[in-house]
Amino acid sequence: MRRLAARGAAGDAGEAAAPAADGSDSAQARSPSPWRLIDLCAIWDTGVFLPSAAWNRASSGVERRRLNAAKKLSSVREVQLKRLEVTRPRGLGNRERGRVPRMARQPAPPWVHTAFLLCLLSLGGAIEIPMDLTQPPTITKQSVKDHIVDPRDNILIECEAKGNPAPSFHWTRNSRFFNIAKDPRVSMRRRSGTLVIDFRSGGRPEEYEGEYQCFARNKFGTALSNRIRLQVSKSPLWPKENLDPVVVQEGAPLTLQCNPPPGLPSPVIFWMSSSMEPIAQDKRVSQGHNGDLYFSNVMLQDMQTDYSCNARFHFTHTIQQKNPFTLKVLTNHPYNDSSLRNHPDMYSARGVAERTPSFMYPQGTASSQMVLRGMDLLLECIASGVPTPDIAWYKKGGDLPSDKAKFENFNKALRITNVSEEDSGEYFCLASNKMGSIRHTISVRVKAAPYWLDEPKNLILAPGEDGRLVCRANGNPKPTVQWMVNGEPLQSAPPNPNREVAGDTIIFRDTQISSRAVYQCNTSNEHGYLLANAFVSVLDVPPRMLSPRNQLIRVILYNRTRLDCPFFGSPIPTLRWFKNGQGSNLDGGNYHVYENGSLEIKMIRKEDQGIYTCVATNILGKAENQVRLEVKDPTRIYRMPEDQVAKRGTTVHLECRVKHDPSLKLTVSWLKDDEPLYIGNRMKKEDDSLTIFGVAERDQGSYTCVASTELDQDLAKAYLTVLGRPDRPRDLELTDLAERSVRLTWIPGDDNNSPITDYVVQFEEDQFQPGVWHDHSKYPGSVNSAVLRLSPYVNYQFRVIAINEVGSSHPSLPSERYRTSGAPPESNPGDVKGEGTRKNNMEITWTPMNATSAFGPNLRYIVKWRRRETREAWNNVTVWGSRYVVGQTPVYVPYEIRVQAENDFGKGPEPESVIGYSGEDYPRAAPTEVKVRVMNSTAISLQWNRVYSDTVQGQLREYRAYYWRESSLLKNLWVSQKRQQASFPGDRLRGVVSRLFPYSNYKLEMVVVNGRGDGPRSETKEFTTPEGVPSAPRRFRVRQPNLETINLEWDHPEHPNGIMLGYTLKYVAFNGTKVGKQIVENFSPNQTKFTVQRTDPVSRYRFTLSARTQVGSGEAVTEESPAPPNEAYTNNQADIATQGWFIGLMCAIALLVLILLIVCFIKRSRGGKYPVREKKDVPLGPEDPKEEDGSFDYSDEDNKPLQGSQTSLDGTIKQQESDDSLVDYGEGGEGQFNEDGSFIGQYTVKKDKDETEGNESSEATSPVNAIYSLA
Repeated sequence: MRRLAARGAAGDAGEAAAPAADGSDSAQARSPSPWRLIDLCAIWDTGVFLPSAAWNRASSGVERRRLNAAKKLSSVREVQLKRLEVTRPRGLGNRERGRVPRMARQPAPPWVHTAFLLCLLSLGGAIEIPMDLTQPPTITKQSVKDHIVDPRDNILIECEAKGNPAPSFHWTRNSRFFNIAKDPRVSMRRRSGTLVIDFRSGGRPEEYEGEYQCFARNKFGTALSNRIRLQVSKSPLWPKENLDPVVVQEGAPLTLQCNPPPGLPSPVIFWMSSSMEPIAQDKRVSQGHNGDLYFSNVMLQDMQTDYSCNARFHFTHTIQQKNPFTLKVLTNHPYNDSSLRNHPDMYSARGVAERTPSFMYPQGTASSQMVLRGMDLLLECIASGVPTPDIAWYKKGGDLPSDKAKFENFNKALRITNVSEEDSGEYFCLASNKMGSIRHTISVRVKAAPYWLDEPKNLILAPGEDGRLVCRANGNPKPTVQWMVNGEPLQSAPPNPNREVAGDTIIFRDTQISSRAVYQCNTSNEHGYLLANAFVSVLDVPPRMLSPRNQLIRVILYNRTRLDCPFFGSPIPTLRWFKNGQGSNLDGGNYHVYENGSLEIKMIRKEDQGIYTCVATNILGKAENQVRLEVKDPTRIYRMPEDQVAKRGTTVHLECRVKHDPSLKLTVSWLKDDEPLYIGNRMKKEDDSLTIFGVAERDQGSYTCVASTELDQDLAKAYLTVLGRPDRPRDLELTDLAERSVRLTWIPGDDNNSPITDYVVQFEEDQFQPGVWHDHSKYPGSVNSAVLRLSPYVNYQFRVIAINEVGSSHPSLPSERYRTSGAPPESNPGDVKGEGTRKNNMEITWTPMNATSAFGPNLRYIVKWRRRETREAWNNVTVWGSRYVVGQTPVYVPYEIRVQAENDFGKGPEPESVIGYSGEDYPRAAPTEVKVRVMNSTAISLQWNRVYSDTVQGQLREYRAYYWRESSLLKNLWVSQKRQQASFPGDRLRGVVSRLFPYSNYKLEMVVVNGRGDGPRSETKEFTTPEGVPSAPRRFRVRQPNLETINLEWDHPEHPNGIMLGYTLKYVAFNGTKVGKQIVENFSPNQTKFTVQRTDPVSRYRFTLSARTQVGSGEAVTEESPAPPNEAYTNNQADIATQGWFIGLMCAIALLVLILLIVCFIKRSRGGKYPVREKKDVPLGPEDPKEEDGSFDYSDEDNKPLQGSQTSLDGTIKQQESDDSLVDYGEGGEGQFNEDGSFIGQYTVKKDKDETEGNESSEATSPVNAIYSLA
């Protein structure tokens, strides 16, 4: 108990970091799971779970020892006796609670209930003697009272004990000394009393059955184990028997008895067929608790199998099978029609008479049953009747205990778990069907084997102290109490004047060292017994601490925690707690000290962090220990995952953002349906979220985010609903079969969270288009049955498709086929046409009828035709296909046409007549009086006289003009003479031809067009189009060789469309949103180049070029100049300025420049010369001051005046005197640029021949001059 309590305290408070005294790993090294680290008291207090009534009873049942002093005690001894009395922990009271952890939403796991009970017991348990001190024996492990063993294994009877000195062991068998040394098969484990009986060399285990008891003894006393009843498991064979067939009338009740052979323990019974198929059980057929199989009423289908009872024996792992029963059912309805099984009145449909219920088990109207306290009560009622009765349960004078009662075996059994005295009384079951009801009353009596009220506990006293042992038990009937000392009845033990027996209590007064012994309390009644050992130890020991020193305890803010300080001493020491070395004792208010040395802090705050010292004191001395408490912030999920509804195949994102103490390691994990989530390749887990890609139906469920540290955890749950396509409908059934209709019924499939909106019924027939499914009808999603209208002579097969918002289900499995009878057709083929394919024929076509409109075999068509508006007789022919050609017809004559369907059952209705025409011939005449009028340079209008209708020889489709460009009016210009056409549909007399080329000669002819083709051409007409505007200049190119000039080039227009007068160029400078003045230039028709002198090296230019004739300017083309090189350089730098290599390169260059400047400065200060002639781009003038060695002094040639000025955006561009280099920058040397636009200017000087300022210096602009100016 101490070790459990100590570990529980580590879990309660947080984590113990100090090493254990015995050298084992620290609590931190053991790394208990996050659940173990939860503070149980904090959980109780903050509402994670609340103690149930059972917990309250457990806490109130903590050992309460009452010490009765027979004489007046000294004040010191009174205090010591008061310290021995265990009190219940104080109530939690009402206080302002912090935030309730979200794990409150989850039920507490079973271990929490056990651990909390251990926590309560540890606070009030008796103090144990350390093992290095002398003490009597204590039994620590023993076999169960009823010990059943497998005969195939060696027998093991456990008995272990502790004590100092180590105890010795001996056994009794059937209350007589068991001499282990005389039996070679029996041995005792070393340092233990456990018996091992070995059968490897032979022997029968049954020879060792009996009652065994273990005795553990040292010089201070003897402890006893329970009386262990050893039994060998038995699995006897089923007796051989020949079972005759069981003959029973349909509807009668039947019981098939199992009668399994008696086994130890009792076997598990189940029923199967001889082919090892389980017997299906339901309300009508079920197995009773005694193993028999009960039929409330027998039906004909029960003959389809046999019935065999099987017994499974647990220890031998064997299954024995009884010979099977065979049923013979006598019936008035010999046909086992499966369709009657689901009939609403199945029994009357099969001619079975209905009967009122009667009980098959138990018999009669009343019975009684006895059950022991703490066991399960099983009440059973099985009734017969037709229809099968329903069973209901009631308790007389009250309700069934809802927390303990549950129904089993289709309500035929009532189980009440953990029975107590208040469960006694009268229960009755009610069996009812529509014919009536009956009831059976069961009187339940609850007896009880002995159970503890006050179990004796070890008594540790100092010399001269008083104490008592209490052995109080209850039961039904009332148990008797027998005291023993060291395994002998107390009456036969040597007299002890310091001991007094008062019924269930032994009182000790003025105890001495000689009073040490082990006492046994045996309480028993007819239902069982209880045996408890409790020793009396008399010690004189100064205080000592039992826990590791200087522990580190980490705990979560606002939780309740407990600091353990296990101690020992005799007399019992007084314990006090101090914080941070302060002199006041910690007890009361937010603190509470328990008898076992634990300090409870009811609600941890930040100011509670510090060092706590516990001091144990008795008359022999004192001992102390320290615990350092660290307070950590709680782990909280502040953004929880939310419930989501997602369509199949989409992406779902679940958030889980956590706030935690930064000194603790956070672990975020996910559960799905309360099981660890496997993160597959469709999932992505991040620190604060979970993403699911391509959501599938299997992803539906609850997702729990678990944020945990070593000390606590928080949970947040969300539910993901996946909308999927519905499952296919199933179990299609055809009913209400008629000649022209049938009822189709189906069972809907799962809608997969998206309601079914529609059902589509499809059919397939095997005559015309086998294997091809057609839509038949559509129904709302709320129905699952429909009457389908059918056509005659179709062998139907149906299937159903379900539809929801997500999509369509897979088609259901096909229904059975159903063929309708034949009939004459009720309709004729549609889309009947008559058209000529040649000038002397007419092709009659129609759309053939499908399978649902054929109505019978050998579908064929009667085709009739005659010339329109004549009285000639109908021509007819029978056709099996879908076309017929009539030959030797006049050109384009109208005909009346009829197509009638016919099958073997008769003809269809009389069809309507359709007008068709025979074939067309080419027109015989051309349009006359064709007139051409030129509208503009690209269009003309036409006018003509219509031709006579008899010359068309068909249906007039259009008048058509053929025209072509004969030549251009420009010399030496090649033109394409490809013929073009313009159509004028219908019977028209005028039209317009457009999209002609200007300044060209054209020719034109007209024809008449019918369905056969073109007629003869009219006479050729010639016309000339006037001059127009030219097309755009071709290949307009803008080049910028340097910053001073821009070169423009272009090619002549592809279509001049007249005599070219020249080109017009418009251009404008712009810089961002600023636009300069537009400039216009006119060029001759032969000029195709132009150079623009830039006035602004920064601005860009937009050029618009067009060609012109005397009609005007044509289409223009626009281009812009390239970006200036310095802009490109800036853009390039913007791209690379953040690159690491570029920054390093720039630093290196800056360092080199700095070194160069320093060298130059030194040379300057010394008056030195610097050779630069090889760096100059121009030769030195005769007036250049120079030394004989080719060097010159910097002081006279640092600067030069500006070479010119630039115009503004609004000014004109002047040609500057410059070659391919850029203009001079600043007042220093020339600036030049690489091909990529980067600046490579050398800081050289350049002298004008007209320079008059001599050695006069201007402001420094070069880096060197800048240094000088600073100097």
